[in-house]
Amino acid sequence: MLAPLYPLARRALFCLDAEQAHHLTLATLRGAASLGLAGLVGQTLPESPRTVMGIRFPNPVGLAAGLDKDGSCIDGLAALGFGFVEVGTVTPRPQAGNPKPRIFRLPQAEAIINRMGFNNGGVEQFLQNVQSARYKGPLGLNIGKNADTPIERAVDDYLICLEKVYPYATYVAVNISSPNTKNLRQLQGGDELDALLGKLKDKQRALSDRHGKYVPIALKIAPDLDDEQIKVIAGTLTRHGFDGVIATNTTLSREAVAGLPYANETGGLSGRPVFDASNRVIRALAAELGGALPIIGVGGILSGADAQAKLDAGASLVQVYSGLIYRGPELVRECVQALRTV
Repeated sequence: MLAPLYPLARRALFCLDAEQAHHLTLATLRGAASLGLAGLVGQTLPESPRTVMGIRFPNPVGLAAGLDKDGSCIDGLAALGFGFVEVGTVTPRPQAGNPKPRIFRLPQAEAIINRMGFNNGGVEQFLQNVQSARYKGPLGLNIGKNADTPIERAVDDYLICLEKVYPYATYVAVNISSPNTKNLRQLQGGDELDALLGKLKDKQRALSDRHGKYVPIALKIAPDLDDEQIKVIAGTLTRHGFDGVIATNTTLSREAVAGLPYANETGGLSGRPVFDASNRVIRALAAELGGALPIIGVGGILSGADAQAKLDAGASLVQVYSGLIYRGPELVRECVQALRTV
């Protein structure tokens, strides 16, 4: 099993460029899964089921979007013991993303800065990958807009992706909070958010009738929001009857990593430094929502205690990404065990 060996693997991977290490890791997991060897790199964890958004999750610990943008490694990642897997962000058309280098490790802070820019092969290739996966557990499909789509027409991209991914998703995540696509975060504002969510709900209703099944939609938001912005978002989500909210994406703040190598690189900061900011947003959201819809907590989870803190703040489920880079599969086991008594 890979988990006990991960500290050695990490040492080797951290000798490589961060993006090279990323692709090598996915290729290894993908290869193991395709050869039927997922058990050698994965782990089977005891069930600790939760029902959230009407979905039964075998355990409350999921993989956050961004690690597998093309949905090409679903089986390999699922083998690590996650209760659910979220892949993407996918855009209607293929795009290369931002120039390299675009991922930077900050080991002293157990953090990562990335400015990938929704690099992916487009929704058609994405769906081919999703359909070829053998994984039958809860699968979140995360959608976004192409970089060259004017922000005034962003809703068109989200509607295209929603219609395409709907038949194959357990839930759909709507990413309007990446800092690496120009002007994207302005969609979190009052009038623009209201218009976007209204059109997404209209499309969801039409797709539900067409396909004979209801697929929940969750909105992914940023950690860099003030209390008034959180209040507006919570009210808009409730008014439109959204199914969930994912809090949070990466941060633009550099306060927690000031002076460290790469700290001044542009992009979103993830890992331990975003933990407190994410929890603040979760607590504020929970207070505003009053249980009207569930929160999926993500940001800075590097231990089982961190996962528990997300639930204490008001989340119903958690997701990990950067913590997985630093801790490996053992983090998933530790989080599942920590949350079993909840």
